[in-house]
Parts: sequence; C-alpha cells; structure tokens
Amino acid sequence: MKRIMVTGGAGFIGSALCIHLVRDLGHRVLNVDKLTYAGRLSNLAEIAANPLYSFHQFDICEQGKMLELMQANEVDGVIHLAAESHVDRSISGPAEFMRTNILGTFHLLEAARDYCSALSAERRQAFRFHHVSTDEVYGDLPFDGSKFTEETPYDPSSPYSASKASSDFLVQAWHHTYGLPVVLSNCSNNYGPRQYPEKLIPLLIANALSGKPLPIYGDGKNVRDWLHVEDHARALALIFEKGQDGRGYNVGGGAERANIDVARAVCTLLDRKRPRNDGGSHLDLITFVQDRRGHDRRYAVDCTRLSRELGWSPRHDFEHGLSATIDWYMANGAQTGQ
Repeated sequence: MKRIMVTGGAGFIGSALCIHLVRDLGHRVLNVDKLTYAGRLSNLAEIAANPLYSFHQFDICEQGKMLELMQANEVDGVIHLAAESHVDRSISGPAEFMRTNILGTFHLLEAARDYCSALSAERRQAFRFHHVSTDEVYGDLPFDGSKFTEETPYDPSSPYSASKASSDFLVQAWHHTYGLPVVLSNCSNNYGPRQYPEKLIPLLIANALSGKPLPIYGDGKNVRDWLHVEDHARALALIFEKGQDGRGYNVGGGAERANIDVARAVCTLLDRKRPRNDGGSHLDLITFVQDRRGHDRRYAVDCTRLSRELGWSPRHDFEHGLSATIDWYMANGAQTGQ
C-alpha cells in the first residue's frame, strides 16, 4: 500500500483516479482540491467513507499547507492533476490559468522538494512526483496519419495549452536541477461519467436530452483522440508506480474522431435510447457556430512507449464507451456535472 497525494481529485479525471487507487489497488489517498466550479465531492461518493481515503480542501498555491500534508501523512508521492483545463475559459480569462497551472505547479514542486530533502535516501529514491498534462501542448497535427510522440516539440496554441506546457517544463527543470524524482504523462481527450458539461461529449448529451441546440465549432472536422477516463486512471496509476524516473508517457485511446462524427454518434444513440417527443431526430439539433480562436485541427498521440515499457492498453472501445456514458447521464441526470 502506498500513501499518495492526488491534487485535483474532485474533478473528472482526478475522481476516477482516486476511486481506482482506493477501490482497485488498495492505496491510501489524500485528495487535495480547491473545489472550484468543476470539482465536486459527489464524484467521490463511492469511496467517501473508505478509511483509505481522505479529503483536504486547499489551494495548491498554499505551499506551506502542501508541505504540511505531505509530512503529516508521510506520502510516497504526488499525482498532480489540479489545473484549469477548459480552452474556451482560458481564452476569455487567462489569468487564473497562469496562476493555477504555472504558479500552482511551482509551489507544489517546491513543497515536494522540501519534503524529499528530509527523507532517507531509500524513501527519496522511491518517491514520485507525477505531473499530468495534455496532448494540446504539442500543438496542431496535419491530416497525414502522423501522431504526437514524447519527442514531439512543444507548440501550444491556446493560453490553456501554453500554461500546461510551462508547467511541464517546470517539472522537467526541477528534476534536472534539483534531482526531484518525476514522471510526466500527456493525455488525449477524456470522456466518461461525471464529466462537467462544458466539454464536448457531456455538453452534447445534456443539450440533446433537453432539446437544446448542439453547438459544433466551425465545420466540425477538427479531430481528437478519445480516451475513456477509466483507461486513463489505470494508465496514471501504472505510470506513477512503474514509470522511469524523469520520463514522459503519452496516453491515448486510439480512437480518432471528428467532432461532427462524435455529435452524430451521440444523436444516433439517443434516437434509439430516448427518442424526441416530437418524433424528430436529435441530429436536427446540430448547429454549426463560429469557430474558436486558435482552434487546432487535429490531435493524436502515439502510446507505443506506454504499451511497450509498462504493458498498458485501453480496454474501452469508443462506441461502447460512448453508449455507456450516455446511459450514465440518462440514469443520473443530464445536468449531474453542473
């Protein structure tokens, strides 16, 4: 059993990770979350009463508190997910992204460095600071079948991806300069239950179930690689446990889909699962809107390193995963993520 601090554990990916670590792997988890708009303790209902799980409401910029928590609980590592993550919000208000994603990561790194300095050589060697990032730091891909690898140069397009790229570089610098034991991971687009409905798939489901327009940016041909959140949680735990010190790993679902095709798939499934009262198709609700500024056309990640070195592969195919996600929202309410 390991004692792991998870930052941002009340969010979509963080809660899936906390549940996996406690329920499936039997680790002790300290969930540290500021509880901003997208963080909800209801995401953790499944493990809330488990003695292996505890919640601590703090801002990761509170460096002293982060150090106190690490020391009081004698943690074996940190999995850092706390971040502002919605591109649209970063365009309209970038300041909070700079504060949380860059300064927050800096303060957490400094707390971890101070903590490690007091550990024995054996415990310091076993400690891991796992920084969770995004494929958006790599920028845009052409429609030529290529994929992002861990060696792809960074070329961020939005304030969000620029802030994540900055935090990635900080983590690498703290490893090279101070010897902090770190691993990094860069994931593709996540989907699954409990996701806040500003993201594409839960927004489409929520709007469709309410009979509202389904907004699609531009021509809808922007392509993303879709990764089920439970597959991502498994990958994160594996990278934390077995990833090579100082190494980065890409995590993707191997399910490239254009946004318009995702919307059509949601509509087709809902036409069968919950037909509209007026007899029309949910496809009629699709509405093309003005494209987002700096909207990258394609992302896709190569997960060969993760598969070859650590033996990970996704278990959810997109069609079944999407169908199950829709079932979850219908059972739990389309607005559950709000």
